Amino acid sequence: MKMEPARRCEMIDTLRREGERGAWLMLLEAILVLAGPLARFERHGERPWSSATFSGARHSFRLSFDDPAAVAAGEAFIAALPDHEFVLRRGLVADATIAAVEHAPFGHPQMIVDAELLVLEEA
Repeated sequence: MKMEPARRCEMIDTLRREGERGAWLMLLEAILVLAGPLARFERHGERPWSSATFSGARHSFRLSFDDPAAVAAGEAFIAALPDHEFVLRRGLVADATIAAVEHAPFGHPQMIVDAELLVLEEA
């Protein structure tokens, strides 16, 4: 499932202007496009991963969604991520999962989503 943001996102525009970027920035751009313009990037983590035949990295992303419309976009992101086909220049997303979801218990609607993606390096 491919989703396009309904509004412009300054962070995506900045990433596109940077030219040659590391693999994690290309992945971040794809995540932000999928999550939509109401998502707010909180953090990224990366750790090496390998098996007997493949190598790559496991990436973790935290996004927050801070109002009712954003929470609805976050729910759509959660539904779309596992089956989304990412297009990366130098890698293949072998696995994409939602690791955790937190909702604000009271008052202002907020949702925090932790996603993990396994990216294999292309030979």
